[in-house]
Amino acid sequence: MKTISENRAFGGMQGVYTHSSEATGCDMTFGLFLPEEAESDPVPLVWYLSGLTCTHENAMVKAGAQKWAAAEGVALIFPDTSPRGEGVANHADYDLGQGAGFYVNATETPWAPHFKMWDYVTDELPRLLFNAFPLDEGRQGITGHSMGGHGALTIAMSFPGRFRSVSAFAPIANPTQSDWGRKQFTAYLGEDETKWAPHDATLLMRKRGFDGPILIDQGASDQFLDLLKPEALAEAMMQRRQNGAFRMQKGYDHSYFFVSTFMEDHIGFHASALYA
Repeated sequence: MKTISENRAFGGMQGVYTHSSEATGCDMTFGLFLPEEAESDPVPLVWYLSGLTCTHENAMVKAGAQKWAAAEGVALIFPDTSPRGEGVANHADYDLGQGAGFYVNATETPWAPHFKMWDYVTDELPRLLFNAFPLDEGRQGITGHSMGGHGALTIAMSFPGRFRSVSAFAPIANPTQSDWGRKQFTAYLGEDETKWAPHDATLLMRKRGFDGPILIDQGASDQFLDLLKPEALAEAMMQRRQNGAFRMQKGYDHSYFFVSTFMEDHIGFHASALYA
């Protein structure tokens, strides 16, 4: 692992690091914010998974999360959204290929050699983080935006007991029924739709739900509502009587202006669970 940069922020340290990944077969970059408390003791960790076209940098710079994480004494991890580099498959469409990993393990050509983002985020990167930094593995929360909200929800429901809390900003909520999902799942996983189901938050909510609290914020003026399909997840949460809140925020769109507006709520939500 190599240090790209480290900058003091809100009493803590915002770092950017790169390492060679076995899962993706290329170098991967991530951002990690450690609050001041990490100088003396391991601290809880909140994962932030970003959306389409994003790198580790988008939320790290635009979401305003460090201020609130420092106030609550929690660390933040900002992984990249896909493998990158020479020899890594790509596509002319923004929503497929580099920047659009969808947090799955691709099995289809030409994506299979590198697009193993599920293994990277759920296995390889956690092992690296908890070995190298003062983080408390027993206290984790996870959140994300859009494609990253999809990833946060599906990962949280697939690893019972790992995360104490999960939240999402405008998640792709029902990808098996959306062009933001069907297109990518066909490309990465093939045409057998039974292989898609483990990566659909609405289907997972109907099947098993989450064993902790959930917070979802969705902009009511989001320009991508037809692709996100929030109503499907909201209905599944109600049917399951899931512990959580699904909030429609009047006038807000899909941008980081929306995310940064409600970031304080989400960090506080996770901190309440992580310090309970």
